[in-house]
Amino acid sequence: MTYSLNTTLINPSSNSSPKSIVILCHGYGGDGKDISILANYWKNFLPDTLFICPDAPEVCKLTPSGFQWFDLMDQTEEEILSKSLIAEQKLNFLIDEIIEKNNIKEEKIAMVGFSQGCMISLQTALKRKKQIKCVIGYSGKLLNPEHLKKNINSKPEIYLMHGDIDAVVPINFLLEAKSFFLENKYKISTKIFRNCEHRIPNEGLSIGFQFLKKNLY
Repeated sequence: MTYSLNTTLINPSSNSSPKSIVILCHGYGGDGKDISILANYWKNFLPDTLFICPDAPEVCKLTPSGFQWFDLMDQTEEEILSKSLIAEQKLNFLIDEIIEKNNIKEEKIAMVGFSQGCMISLQTALKRKKQIKCVIGYSGKLLNPEHLKKNINSKPEIYLMHGDIDAVVPINFLLEAKSFFLENKYKISTKIFRNCEHRIPNEGLSIGFQFLKKNLY
């Protein structure tokens, strides 16, 4: 099965039709194969789940072998928002394709994002008119809280995780996002990993699996 974005697919280990779908969005300069490592870890615990790992729509300016959801280099906040809206539109189109081609309901869809993939996953999920079930965000942030506050359409359950010594996306962005979600009456969980840099530790994989199982099974 093909989609509008090039994707790495991890089919249900049960060999049955998928009863739930997890869409995984990679970080800046990565690709779908990178983040499919999470799917390969989770697939045996979530046997009826299809994992879809798209490549972001643009070739990365800093790492041409990888991809970016939008440009982050030398951009103003307004320019980043504008470019993120284009990526959001393409990700939304992909989600709609996934729903139609797999004959599945929004309540059986989860999104997982790392770094820039977390940023675009949160923005897309909050603004979708048809609500997906939940979002896991690793090492990311809210791109533009003011824009989001004016455009909230959905309130999926959210779990944010972050390393306390992340030098790429500092920990204060998790605290900012947590405040935003609490203020806007979201069901939000957070986890801060001690002595952890810009990565997903094994504990984060385990927490993510439990969260997905609770929401999708």
